[in-house]
Amino acid sequence: MTTTEDLLWLGLSASKAAETLKNPKLSEIIAQIIKESKTAEEAEISKQKGTLLYQLATKIKPQIVGQIPLVVKYVQNEGIKSEPQLNAAIEYLLSNSVKGIDISAFEKASGVGVVVTVDDIEDAVSKVISKNTDQIKAERYSFNVGKLLGEIRAILPWGDGAYIKKEVDLRFLELLGPKTAEDLAPKKKPEKKPAAPKDAPKKNEKAQAIQKEEETDGAETMDELLKTRARFHEVGENFKTDGYVTTPQTARLLAEHVKKVGGQVVTRFPPEPNGVLHIGHAKAININFEKEEEKFFTAIEDMVNWLGYKPAEITHSSDNFQQLYEWAVILIKKGHAYVCHQKVEEMRGFEVQLSPWRERPTQESLQLFEDMKNGKFDEGEATLRLKLTLEEGKVDPVAYRIKYVPHHRTGNQWCIYPTYDYTHCLCDSIENITHSLCTKEFQSRRSSYYWLCNALDIYCPVQWEYGRLNVNYTVVSKRKILKLITTKTVNDWDDPRLFTLTALRRRGIPSEAINRFVAKLGLTMSQMVIDPHVLDATVRDYLNSHAPRTMAVLDGLKLTIRNFDALNLPAEIEVPDFPELADSSKHRISVDREIFIEKSDYDSEGKEKGFRRLMKNQSVGLKYVGLVLRVVEELKDSQGNLTELVVEAEALNDQNKPKAFIHWVAKPVTAEVRLYDRLFKSKNPEEAGFLDDVNKDSLTILYTALIDKSIAASKIYDRFQFERIGYFCVDKDSTSAKLVFNRTVMLKDGNTAKN
Repeated sequence: MTTTEDLLWLGLSASKAAETLKNPKLSEIIAQIIKESKTAEEAEISKQKGTLLYQLATKIKPQIVGQIPLVVKYVQNEGIKSEPQLNAAIEYLLSNSVKGIDISAFEKASGVGVVVTVDDIEDAVSKVISKNTDQIKAERYSFNVGKLLGEIRAILPWGDGAYIKKEVDLRFLELLGPKTAEDLAPKKKPEKKPAAPKDAPKKNEKAQAIQKEEETDGAETMDELLKTRARFHEVGENFKTDGYVTTPQTARLLAEHVKKVGGQVVTRFPPEPNGVLHIGHAKAININFEKEEEKFFTAIEDMVNWLGYKPAEITHSSDNFQQLYEWAVILIKKGHAYVCHQKVEEMRGFEVQLSPWRERPTQESLQLFEDMKNGKFDEGEATLRLKLTLEEGKVDPVAYRIKYVPHHRTGNQWCIYPTYDYTHCLCDSIENITHSLCTKEFQSRRSSYYWLCNALDIYCPVQWEYGRLNVNYTVVSKRKILKLITTKTVNDWDDPRLFTLTALRRRGIPSEAINRFVAKLGLTMSQMVIDPHVLDATVRDYLNSHAPRTMAVLDGLKLTIRNFDALNLPAEIEVPDFPELADSSKHRISVDREIFIEKSDYDSEGKEKGFRRLMKNQSVGLKYVGLVLRVVEELKDSQGNLTELVVEAEALNDQNKPKAFIHWVAKPVTAEVRLYDRLFKSKNPEEAGFLDDVNKDSLTILYTALIDKSIAASKIYDRFQFERIGYFCVDKDSTSAKLVFNRTVMLKDGNTAKN
């Protein structure tokens, strides 16, 4: 094992040595490097060599650890003298770890024997400076020197970086002269954005983190994200990825795999069909493109299609049950698996004792496994376990369990069923998956993934992990959602207050907006927790340019225009679907003596400070029709409740321009409108006891909302912006007699812009 003295010999400081010793894996690699280095019997080592050897330890990949002696040799004999050379050497070894190492090709790729003279460097610097002279003179010392150094490095990849930088600095001085006071003055900082109003909602740290993520790692589309941000391996270059294990069979198996997939990327989306998909699955579907029930499988397929993805093929693990069973038999014969009789509670935890049946004879395990298949054991009486330890410390994971439950595809053919740990990698291999993408919690299973494929000498895909996407103010656990349904807190899996994909679709959220939202979040290994308003912002942005405008009144107040006949108005007028577009499509709306406005757009007493809409002594404009209304009389019922306003109208002109214009409807159609709010009061309902944390006011139903008759024939999932109110979508509960609308999102910042 590495000692402090060894690290000091490499040239590390005492503090850096102490920090390094805390990393067992790195220390082990360094020990091997030092052992190889000291064979030269050097009492001391130069700082340059020591730095390179330490960099080798930090950069070497597990699949090329066996090549450490080769690299150390070239560092020691000064064939490799710089970090770029070391990086190139590692890249060559990694790229050829399966094909085999050719020493002459290795030396060429690593720049061994290449001599870069001072004249070479000066010539390259002159060439690059000349090409950029005009821009350098214009920007002076604020010019991006890194750009120049990159161009020079492309010409002289093995040149001395320090000397190149020194030469560039000298040329700048010759070209521009010494730095002036203006050059030395601090650069102007970009103007700060205006401070948000005091009453504006403050961004919490999580929201700020998400915004930063969007600004740096995200993209506008998934296609752009995967092309510009993803760092996936090329098809057939599995061996270049971290932790990938190669065997003597790897080269042949990869060559066969590349031929079968035609060099194309093949991923898979493998949810267990025991519940519907939620917002987190949208990320998995975009990146990837068993109590099992057929209805859930159908729902999963429906959602994948809705998000705009057409699977190349739909497969089932159950299609491979026979092959999986045969491979289990092979594992037993190879001594990699055994039949165990420990109870579940005895196998749980991380400090469990090894099974007393771990070393039972192979023939005995083979017979018992066949007995399991033939139904000779009760459930829980026997399992098949694999002989390995996972990264998380779990010992001998279960590969097969007994379940006397009919399978929805294979019926009663099987009474033993493979576990996810066993099935995952083997089905990926069968289907020639190039990139097996899963959430980060499966990182601890990666070693078993590779171990199983290699133990069976079959093609081994690469497992890539990404961070899970979670949402505040909701639950996505299938068990918890089912509890919400059985307690009648929500109606079903597609209740618009949930964050299942079926619920989001029903609420009116477009699939395009979800895909864009996922793209903006970017690819990260970190778990993400976002507030619902982050998704809402993306949805609003999409609907703003895709949802036609219409006028609707949620809580109506009748107005009668007393002088209507004298106005000589047409019975209908045309209004734009998208007012901000000059060439917008249009729809026709009715104009009538009797109209309806929102009750909240009239202040009878004039008590609300800053109220800009209709009052007894304040006129208001009607959108699109060019009228200004003035109150003439209030009509009330026997209890004194306001039932109607009598108004007079005049054409809009420069003299009577009102403070505000409001929406309205004439000859409307009655509709039901459902206003949804957060289902839970707390950010993390599970911590608060999710059933006790339910927001009792999460749904408000308006049975007598008034919509313009131009949208009376709308179909399910049609979306509109109800002007000044929000975005709404036609619900599946709609009938030919009455439409039902769900509020998708409110207008920006949750305000309804009433003023």
